[in-house]
Amino acid sequence: MKQALVGFLVGIVLVSALGWIMMPGMMLHETLSPYTVNETVEKIKTSALAEGWVVAGVKPLHKAVKKHGGYDIPPVMLINLCQADHAYNILKEDDNKVLSVMMPCTISVYQKGDGKTYIGSMNAGLLGTMFGGTIAEIMGKQVAAQQQIFVDAATK
Repeated sequence: MKQALVGFLVGIVLVSALGWIMMPGMMLHETLSPYTVNETVEKIKTSALAEGWVVAGVKPLHKAVKKHGGYDIPPVMLINLCQADHAYNILKEDDNKVLSVMMPCTISVYQKGDGKTYIGSMNAGLLGTMFGGTIAEIMGKQVAAQQQIFVDAATK
């Protein structure tokens, strides 16, 4: 009995440690785009608009880093996207208002040292599942599916 309990506890510790190590890779997606940074941004914007989303803005993060710190980095563009129905259905519940810290939805398009263009996005499906309730329904299903459409538009 003692060996079984020790084995169970060791198993819990190992699974917890593995989850902690894997969490960043599960929470964020990175997808290679065959297009330039600007072309990728345009394809995502076009797809989002076609799905009924609003492009709240496109921010050149690399330019802000240069302006405020003097550092040069390859292009990093932040595409801020909003879908009013989704936002309303989440934010109408007081307990969900804290999720506003992640609104609008942001997809990043950036160039790495290899010269290739990548798309960075949050795993909305996993995020929704973690919160449950209305957030799971909207983020975990609707937003995740639409976000994948945006990424697919810029990778094919």
